[in-house]
Formats: sequence, C-alpha cells, structure tokens
Amino acid sequence: MATPPKSSSRLYLWVLAAILAGGLLGHLAPATAVKLKPLGDGFISLVKMLISPVIFLTVVLGVANVADLKKVGRVGGKALLYFEVVSTFALIIGVLVVSALKPGSGFNVDPRTLDASAVARFAQQAHDQSTMGFLLHLIPRTFVDAFTGEGDLLQVLLLALLFGFSLTAIGPAAKPVVVLFEALSKAFFHMIGLVMRLAPIGAGASMAFTLGAYGVTSLGPLMRLMGCFYLACVVFVLAVLGPIARLTGFSILRFLRYIRAELFLVLGTSSSESALVPLMQKLERLGCSKSVVGLVVPSGYSFNLDGTNIYLTMAALFVAQALNVDLTLTQTATLLGVAMLTSKGASGVTGAGFITLAATLAVVPSVPVAGLALILGIDRFMSEARALTNFIGNGVATIVVSAWENELDRDRLRAELSGQPLPVTEPEQAQAQAQADPGTPS
Repeated sequence: MATPPKSSSRLYLWVLAAILAGGLLGHLAPATAVKLKPLGDGFISLVKMLISPVIFLTVVLGVANVADLKKVGRVGGKALLYFEVVSTFALIIGVLVVSALKPGSGFNVDPRTLDASAVARFAQQAHDQSTMGFLLHLIPRTFVDAFTGEGDLLQVLLLALLFGFSLTAIGPAAKPVVVLFEALSKAFFHMIGLVMRLAPIGAGASMAFTLGAYGVTSLGPLMRLMGCFYLACVVFVLAVLGPIARLTGFSILRFLRYIRAELFLVLGTSSSESALVPLMQKLERLGCSKSVVGLVVPSGYSFNLDGTNIYLTMAALFVAQALNVDLTLTQTATLLGVAMLTSKGASGVTGAGFITLAATLAVVPSVPVAGLALILGIDRFMSEARALTNFIGNGVATIVVSAWENELDRDRLRAELSGQPLPVTEPEQAQAQAQADPGTPS
C-alpha cells in the first residue's frame, strides 16, 4: 500500500463538515436532531456487520502465512507486554489528574437522593462481567455464534487463532483454503470501501443526536469532569505515546495528522470500531508488515484500551469525591487493579466503558454503584475522547511491535508521514484505484 486515493484524502473534510453541521443542528434544533439517531446507528451497524468477518479473515491469513508458529506467539507476547505497560501508565495518569484537580469536590451529593434504577441495567451487565463470566463469554457456544451474537471481538479472535494454527499445521493441503480466504478478504475490504462512503452521514447524524439529546450547556458543573478527562487523554497521548513514538522513530503529531480522517470518523461516531479497517490499511501503508497488523490491531481492540483505563479511574474517583467518600490507598490500588481487568474485552462500542465502570466500582462497597447516575448524562460526551485515545493507542502499538519484530519499513514510514510517499508499485496502484472507485471490478 502506498499513497491513499484522493477520495480517502478528502474523506476527513466531508466528515469534519458533517460533524460541524450535525453539532449546529443539535444546538439550534434539538428536537429534529434527535430524530437523526437511526442514521448514526445504521452506519455503526453496517460497520459492525463487516468487522467480525474482516477480523477473522485477517487474523487467519496472518497466522496461516507465517511459516514459524513461534513468531505468532512472539508477536502476541510482545503485544500483550506492551499493552500492559502502557495501560498502567494510562491508569496512573487518570489517578494523578483526578486527584490533583478534584473535579468532584464540592458536589456534596447525598447518596440517598440518587436514582439507583437509572444504572440498574448497567450494574446487572457489570455483574455478568465477573472473572468466570468473562472467561465463559470468551468461548462462543457455536462457531457461528461468534459472528451472529453481539459481535464480541474476543470470540472472533479466539476462533481465528485456532483456525489459523490449524491451517498452518495442515501444510500444503490448506493452500486452497488460504487462496479462498484471500479472495474473500479482498471482497470484504471492498465492501468496507463502499460503506465508508456513508461515513459523513453517520458521523454527522451521531453528533446531531448527541448534542440534541443532552445539550452541552445543560451539563453544568459536570463539565469539570469532562474537561479533566479530555486533559488526561491529551496528556497521555503527548507525554506517554509521544516519547514511545519518538523512540520508535516517528513523530506522534505527524502520525495524528496522517490518520486525521479516521480520527474525525471516530469523533463523530464515538466508536473506534468504525475506523478499524481503514486504520489497518494505513498501518500497512506506513510500512508495518501485514502479519503484525493482522495480529496486533484486533487484539489491541480488546486488550489495549488506554482511553477506557483513564476513564475508569477518573470516573470512579470522581463519584467518590462527589459523595464525600475518602478512599484509602488500598482501595485506590484495588480500583486500579480491577480497572486493568474489567477493561479487557470492552470494545470500542459506545456504552461499553460505562458498563465496565460499574464492574470496577462494585469492588469498593463504600462507593455505591448508584453514584454512576451522576455521570450517566455525560458518558456519551466522554466516549468520544475514550474512543479516540483507544484508537491512537492501537495505531502506535502496532508500529512499535512491528519495529520490535524488525518488520517495519522505516523508509516508507518516514516518507508517508512527511507527505512524500515512495513510488507506488503496480499492485498497490491497482488496489488504490479499486478503493477510489469501488464500483470498478478489481
């Protein structure tokens, strides 16, 4: 992959314009804006419809095309090590920011006045995310169930790894299956290209609904928490991911500019899944090997949720501050440890962070789960920063792991990020043309 097609380079402008128009409509005509919710939900559903098969095919081909199975384990091990280390930094930053700025101080909320029924559904879902429940949920009831259920990426990833390992073990006899999967992969990526043409509509409608339904001006003092959370995410990207990127040989700011179209899409839809496939394509274009991209990005969407980690710690401590509950050092450490566990498997879908927050808060009995009602109204607004941070973190992680594996084309990386890409090969030119004009047979 090389230079993105012109239609892709213009996508971010259309998405940005749609977000601005949607926000304006939500502010001026909230009643009309709320009615646009089906358009945003429809776009997300279209993307989610294709995510599971794309991830399955990508991971299977990534494993099947690696002759050395030890490499698969090595890449997975390095990715998980990176995820855990960086996630720890995310948790620490969340604690430091909320402890220093204390956005919940002065609320003096009486726990008896909270509407526990408002978070009852989330509390039940949080209960289902216990350790045993999580392990059982990891295993689908049938092979097809992983694709027809809630679209849990962990289940799809498990099946893809087992299938890929099996194809590798079979050897040359599996070649016809690999060829078939490669053709199917091209077809699904082509479908993604068609769906992405609707991205401005989905992003604009989602933003219109958000502002129309909740209204920023009506949030009052909760804006302090939102401001602190956005600040923590910016600090994490610049102060943690920035140095990591510099040590790997690229600038985090240039990387953000390079994926700006996908960032605007995530911003508008509040879902990092909406731009998963375009991110994978751009990472390959940056010089990351296809096998590393196919293994790290899907696993990162379940195990590398930096924005979710920041959100969990900040929101939990905010509720404690608002209720005037003084947490001990042990209780705070417990929250950090549980947040590290409950965030695993929370995909980029809007609302997943709130469910995992309920599971995290449940381990500290002195802070009632009903306290989540305080932030129920602004969770949607914080989900944008949560999804953006998760998205950026997974992109950086893939480049880092590719560098560790010596499978990063550094010349291509520098050229792409500087806006002076390397010459396009004939196969890449054909693929770019297919993306630019999805109606043309590839």
